[in-house]
Formats: sequence, C-alpha cells, structure tokens
Amino acid sequence: MSPSSGNDVALPSLAVEPVLPFVLPSITVVTWNVGTAMPPNDVTSLLHLNTGETNDVDVIAIGLQEVNSKINKRLKDALFTDQWSELFMDVLSPFHFVLVRSTVRMQGVILLVFAKYYHLPFLQDIQTDCTRTGLGGYWGNKGGVSVRLSIFGHMVCFLNCHLPAHLEKAEQRKEDFATILHMQQFEGRAASGILDHDLVFWFGDLNFRIESLDIRFVKYAIDSNILSQLWEKDQLNIAKSTWPVLSGFQEGPLNFPPTFKFDVGTNKYDSSAKKRKPAWTDRILWKIKSPSVGLGAGGRRPSRGVLSVSQLCYCSHMEYTVSDHKPVAAIFAVQFASKADKPPVEIYVADEWSRPEQAVVRYKMSAGFHRSSWDWIGLYRVGFRHPKDYVSYVWARTVSGLQVMFSEEALPKGKGEYILGYYSNTSSSIAGVTEPFQISLPRSEEGSSPTDSSGSSSEEEDDSTLVLLAPKSRSPSPGKMKRHRSRSPSLAKFQGLILRPSSRDRGTSRSPSPQSRRGLPGDIPTIHLPQEELGRRGAKAKEPGRAADSQEGSSFYQTVREQGGPRRVSADNPLARADPRNLGLLPALRLEMIDQAMGRRRESTDQGYPSSPLPQGTTGKENGGFSPFPRPPIAFPLL
Repeated sequence: MSPSSGNDVALPSLAVEPVLPFVLPSITVVTWNVGTAMPPNDVTSLLHLNTGETNDVDVIAIGLQEVNSKINKRLKDALFTDQWSELFMDVLSPFHFVLVRSTVRMQGVILLVFAKYYHLPFLQDIQTDCTRTGLGGYWGNKGGVSVRLSIFGHMVCFLNCHLPAHLEKAEQRKEDFATILHMQQFEGRAASGILDHDLVFWFGDLNFRIESLDIRFVKYAIDSNILSQLWEKDQLNIAKSTWPVLSGFQEGPLNFPPTFKFDVGTNKYDSSAKKRKPAWTDRILWKIKSPSVGLGAGGRRPSRGVLSVSQLCYCSHMEYTVSDHKPVAAIFAVQFASKADKPPVEIYVADEWSRPEQAVVRYKMSAGFHRSSWDWIGLYRVGFRHPKDYVSYVWARTVSGLQVMFSEEALPKGKGEYILGYYSNTSSSIAGVTEPFQISLPRSEEGSSPTDSSGSSSEEEDDSTLVLLAPKSRSPSPGKMKRHRSRSPSLAKFQGLILRPSSRDRGTSRSPSPQSRRGLPGDIPTIHLPQEELGRRGAKAKEPGRAADSQEGSSFYQTVREQGGPRRVSADNPLARADPRNLGLLPALRLEMIDQAMGRRRESTDQGYPSSPLPQGTTGKENGGFSPFPRPPIAFPLL
C-alpha cells in the first residue's frame, strides 16, 4: 500500500455483493378436466414432448380435475397409484423427469409436479396442502390443491383449483378462491401463504364463462376466428380488473377456441338439450411477488431479487376428445439469480462398478444441511419415476467418515446405467444426485439351486418392497426393512405352482401391483393325479423337466374351480406344467388336503386377501409404481 498524502480523504469501504449466476428454468403447466374418463393411450403432444420448443423444459406441473372418484375407484387408488399418475410417469420418465413429490389428491382434483432428475437437489422445502370448498367446505369435489417448493432458492407455488360452475356463480368463484388463499398456510418463514411466494402459478377448471353474448354469436365468433370479440365479455378478464384478490395475476392472450363444452369423443360443442354456451373455463395464470421496498448495499436493489417470467406458449389441444373439456398447456421461461450454486449433498462415486468391492460411495454435506439418522442413499436406474423407485439402498449412517458401501446382494446384476441419490428424511426429497455411471456385474449362474432363488433372483420378490406414497408420509420407504423372504421356508422350491388371490376385480390396471397381473380366475387351484400316480407319493422325480417339455409324457390333468364347476386346463398353461412329481416336497394327497383346509376358510371370510405387513428387505422395485403390498403370504396348514 503506497503512502498517502495529507490531502487524501479516507473513503468508506463499499461491501461488494457477490454476483450470483442467473438460471433460466423452463416450466410447463398443464390443466385438464378429464370428466371421469379413462386416460388416453398417449399424452406426448399434450406435454409438448419430442418438439423443439420443450427440449429444455425443467419442470412440468399437471393439474387434473374430475378424476374418477367413485368409492370403489378411490379405494383402489388409495392402495395403488391412480391410472392418470401412472400414465404421466410412464411417459415422462424416459425424458428423465421424476415425480418431485407423491401425487397430491383431493377426491377428483390431482396435482403432479415433475422435474429433471439433476434439478432435484435444488428443489427443497417441498410442502403440499388442499382446501375443500364443495358443500360449504365439507366436500372435496371443488376446491384447490397446491405444491410449494424452493427452486434454486426462490419460493414457487403451484395451485390447481376447481371452482363452482355455471354463469351466475361468478361471485361464488371469487369467494372460494379467497377462501383457498386464506386457508392454505405452509410452515417456515420464507412463504407462509400462497401469495407470499416469489412466483405463483394458478390454474385449473376455474369455470369462468362468457357474459351477455348469445350462444349463436359466440359460435359465430369461434367459427370466424374473431375470438377477440369474446375477450371483453369473459368473466375472468373482467374480474382481473375489478377483484382485489386477483390483483397482479397475469394471463396470456386467449388465441385458442373456448375449451368447454364439447360432445365427448368429438370436437363439436354441446349439442344436447342444454346447449351450454362455449367458454374458456380452463385457464393458466401467474403472479410475481412485488419486490421488497428496501435497497441493497451501495444504494441499489439486490440482484438476487430479480425475477421475470415470459410466456412462450399458451394453447389448447383439440386432439384429445375423452372429456367434454379440452386440455390447456402453457410454457414459461423464468429468469432469476440462483441462490444455490451447490446441492445440499455432493456424492462421489467411481465411473463404473465392475466388481462388488467398487460399490463405495462417499458424500459431503453443506454447512446448513440438517442430517437425519433416517437418511439413505438409493441406487436408481436411469429413467426412474419417483424418489422411492430405487433398485436398492443403503442407510447413510456412518461413524467414521462420510462413506458407505453397497453389499453384493443389493447390487443389480448385468450391465446398465444407474444414478445414486441421497434421500433426506427431514425434507422428504432428494438432496444430492450423481451423474449416470455404469454397473457391470456378472449375472447369477443359470444352474443355481432352487433353494438359493430367494436370495439370488430378486426381480420377482422386488415387486413388493414399495410403500404407498402418501402426500405427507414420513416413511423413508426402505426404513424398517430387511431382505424380504417368504413366510414358508419351502415355498421357493415350488417352481411351477401358481397361487393366486381370488379377487373379484381382475380388470386391467396400469398399476404394476400383483393384482394387476391377469391369470386364471377362480379360487385356489386343486391338482388331481390319476390313480397310478398316487403310489409314487413322496418320491422325487428322476426327470424334473420331462412333464413340462412333453405333452405326451405327462398323463396328469388339473381342474380349477370356477363358477361352481371344474374345467380342464391345457398343458400349455403354466399351472398345468406344475407336475407334483417335479415339486419333490408334497405328495398329491397333501395338496388335496391344503385345498380342503383353504376351502373351509373361504366359507367364512371374504374372497380378497387380508392386508399384510410391509416387507422386510433392502431391495426396491426396479420399474417403478407405488404398490404398497407384497405378494400375499401363503399359509400352509400343519400336516
């Protein structure tokens, strides 16, 4: 430092604010009143996938209304993921989108939020809420569901609403929306109310109608593509300038035809006796929180307060005809300064695991990260669907150093690309992920003994290790679990025997639960042998594969009780190939006794399986799904 002259004046030091990097996440919002319909076969165009405009989309929020919520459907959806959620996960997972939080549902109103897997550590403080407004607040057919989260340090809220219908209910819609804003409160200081968030997306079947104009003029304006003549009579456009509760909400131009009401299966507006007037009932709006009044260091506003939103697309999709509403989608480019440049947990792993001893994971936590003894590190296939769609896991409990190791039994065999993710039980979210890496381990030998099948071939058993993801579940999913084994020590030796539940509902389901696999209807099967085979009770077959390979070499037959009478099953059926001579454990007489014992039990109980406890295992389902129950255990009577 050079010596100062007497005329030098000491200047006050100015605090230099660090320059934070700007991020430009792209967010897609979709709303659709599905009218209790079944999902279509493809929703790729609705999500703008495989198009240039959404190759870089980072977050997708999907709001559904009027999802089938009849009692029998709700009971099934309470146990297994609803078909709409399954569809969107199936479509988005190949594009590396992961369901951020479990489906938020209030009867027929559903909200799903997806994000690219590498953004998950920067999505924190995730909370959900719902507000019923139907029947004075006692019924959930109307109301709102929300997901709030911090995206790179900025608080964002997605609010999906279904407001009261009919032209004359505009005031009721305003009151219900005000009730939702007042009732929904979140924990934490950052944003306790919906409007406290830096950015709010409000969408759904808002049910606003077109006032004053006759239905014939409305249809004429639609056919003539002069939609601007309808905008000034739209109730929501009027309300945005007159209702204080809507102050600051923005919406793009309505350059698409009204989305309600259509004849189902067509693109024709309502032709029924009611002839409802077309209207833009399905809308997507957003609101940016007003910047704080205070100035930052140096007399300027802090750079991190800058947030801007540009709408890139706002359109309806006429190609979907399963409902009387057309779905609406909007794409936004959001710009703000990132407040988080590093994830809460950084994970370090080798580029390839070719030997079990290489399955070592090191991780480092940020200073402000709140660690829990229930945290775990999951191993995921590339293209996993939700945070609990892991292949296997290991508890993040270490005494010396932040390092864990996967056991050889927990590692998948074969070759594939995988990702490691650190799941935080405190925040119920993934706090750190790795880049994809290779696992190349030799597969198990084909000639392994049947007694080892429960420990070596895990694909079938792994179906049963996921738990139902409730919106506010605290379960880390792999918690309390050890490796799942059958309750019967000899059940693994029954290679060909199929034991199925006698469910009354065997319809096709998108849920990959055991109940969704179609098979033989009826009760527990009975296998009968001819008289000449009874003399061979207890003897093991000298040629185990002979009966399965040759129809002529097998003289046994089986019957399955169905609708009060037996029917013969062909030898091609898997159950027919379960020759008791191959089982080597129980003779035909004892199989008959099992059926008799189970028959007496069925007379006094329901046809379905009782609920079973969660499995004890460390391996999760590899292909996703939310099936909460394992295969029902088979209880054999004491012989």
